[in-house]
Amino acid sequence: VEVYYIEFQLAENSNLEETKKKKFSKSDTLEHIQNVMREEFNIATEADTRLWNKYTSNTYEQLARLDNTVQDAGLFSGQLIIIEIKNEDGTWPRQARSTGTLGTNGSTSPIPAPPPQPLGTSSSFDKKEGSPVGTGASTSTASSSRYNFSGTSATYGDGGVSDKAQPGICGLSNLGNTCFMNSIIQGLSNTPEIIEYFDNDNYLEDINEDNPLGMKGEIAKSFGQLIKDMWSGKFTYVVPRAFKMAVGRFAPQFSGYQQQDSQELLTFLLDGLHEDLNRVKHKPYVEMSDSDGKADSDVAMEAWDNYKKRNDSVILDIFHGLLKSTVVCPECPKVSVTFDPTCYLSLPLPVKKERQVEVFLVYLDPLKPPTQFKVTAPKNGSMGDLCIALGKLANVPGESLVVTDVYNHRFHKIYTSDDQLSHILDRDDIFVYETDNTDSNNVTVPVYLREKKNCSSYAPSNLFGQPLLCSLPQSCTSSQLYDHLLQRMARYVSRPAEEDDWWKPPPKSPDSGQGDDCSMEQGEGSSGGSSEESPTSETEPGKASTAAETPDDDMLSEEEEVVGPLKMFSLHLVNSYGNAQIEPISEQEEEAITLNSKNYLSLDWHPRAKQKFFNEKAAEDFSQDDSWHGKTTPKKQVIKLSECLKLYTSQEKLGADDAWYCPNCQKHQQATKKFDLWSLPEVLVIHLKRFSYNR
Repeated sequence: VEVYYIEFQLAENSNLEETKKKKFSKSDTLEHIQNVMREEFNIATEADTRLWNKYTSNTYEQLARLDNTVQDAGLFSGQLIIIEIKNEDGTWPRQARSTGTLGTNGSTSPIPAPPPQPLGTSSSFDKKEGSPVGTGASTSTASSSRYNFSGTSATYGDGGVSDKAQPGICGLSNLGNTCFMNSIIQGLSNTPEIIEYFDNDNYLEDINEDNPLGMKGEIAKSFGQLIKDMWSGKFTYVVPRAFKMAVGRFAPQFSGYQQQDSQELLTFLLDGLHEDLNRVKHKPYVEMSDSDGKADSDVAMEAWDNYKKRNDSVILDIFHGLLKSTVVCPECPKVSVTFDPTCYLSLPLPVKKERQVEVFLVYLDPLKPPTQFKVTAPKNGSMGDLCIALGKLANVPGESLVVTDVYNHRFHKIYTSDDQLSHILDRDDIFVYETDNTDSNNVTVPVYLREKKNCSSYAPSNLFGQPLLCSLPQSCTSSQLYDHLLQRMARYVSRPAEEDDWWKPPPKSPDSGQGDDCSMEQGEGSSGGSSEESPTSETEPGKASTAAETPDDDMLSEEEEVVGPLKMFSLHLVNSYGNAQIEPISEQEEEAITLNSKNYLSLDWHPRAKQKFFNEKAAEDFSQDDSWHGKTTPKKQVIKLSECLKLYTSQEKLGADDAWYCPNCQKHQQATKKFDLWSLPEVLVIHLKRFSYNR
């Protein structure tokens, strides 16, 4: 079922600026598109027409075979399709324009003239020009053969024919973003062994159409024809459309016109050519054997002979080599030596896989301000690696550190030591908290700071400041918890004196009703709290600043008449966002309280207490470590191919997910493994692994 149709841009040749968008099915024929365009552009039924498609900024191609479907023609979404109307004198508009510009450095025609046909097809091309293509008459064999994608008679002659063309010096037209394909074709086209084999038609006798692992010979035929055309000496460029269509049929990931990976295409192409040209018609069953103490040369010869019993092609002769793999069990003396054929080497780059992470360290000592560090950690490491590196810089135990992502006064994420470092983005505000993990009775609890919008117990509140990650006793009384939290904020929170009636409103001035700042516009915006501003702040900044610092005394007077000292903040259990209360914590001093690591605490500050005892400037103070001022620009690293080969052939320990089964121990082991280059092919393909992937 086709869910999404393909949208094309349609234009008439005389007015390419005016386009119309229409959607078609992949199964629609080009003749159907032509009929739709005739209706859209009001073209007379008796007029002869032909279609062109534009697949690069300056490359057009005639769509001569109207019985092809959209999919067969390789058209892609957004492509411009042009309909051309024959002149009354029997000529085609773009042919006349291009003829008039001969001898100039470029053509002013919106569509370049079609290139001359290969030798021996000129007469048929002349007949086609005069034939009523638009009315459904048959086209010449030469002109339609370019759309025959069977691989048997496809030609790449729809390129630039020139008397100055030289064999092998031939460009390839881009079919969308197919530079990845063209680069591979050019590389193979300039390999002498490939040229000799395909240009002399030696491949025809080796084609194996019955190989179930092959592509019925189509990849070999289309590639061979492409090489022959590039080395014919007739063309300055060719259009590799037939080859691309053949590849797309057997490897759908390459069927579109988007950018793909060159190495993936080369791997598919060499494998496809090998199977299409495999001289072994019936592959025998071959049992692989281990070294069992035999000489390496004997084991290698046996492995190569076994491989050639099932595989024998020109691709094997040119590109296949032999790798020696040595696996050593860590527990028993078992050493396994195997020899594996290879068509290319994927070499890792010996680059430093490290990154620098900017963090704030919040010390366990409440009197130490947070310190900014620039920590170098393994690029593919975990949060535990970051904590160990930071611990060495700050001289604190790495295992006591917890990494968090703070956003908008709350914890966006609290990481575990096993979380990957790749979760941290450069724009994140990373706070690392030192916790007390020496006492088993302690529990680490996230703590948010909130300010009540007024002094009512039921008033909404706003988050402010930086959150805390506090090590608190699992079981304690309300007063003990209150004291622990005050001690944790001792650097920027001062305690009120016993005789300080800080919760009482200030005395009103006698003329408060005559426009005093404290009582103005009480109904609108002076409800208090440092996080609230008067609506008049933009027009009356002087009044707004005073009103923002003064609680609404008229509204709060009844609330403020309590006798005795109030705590500066009340405690609540809240959700992880800090915006919804789960339950209040009792303010009875001797009330027992039990906490666990899943709890989130909020300290709901009394507006006057926050204004009087919370030093916001001191709370925001921080220092910078020497590492913060270190150079961050890495030096340009020059990598030699020999270094890549050395890294590739170095010994490594297998990971837990890649454990090797030891036949002696009869269990999976994290063995050591080493590759060695035993025999190299005539042409060695080297792939540099420039990218990495982390789960």
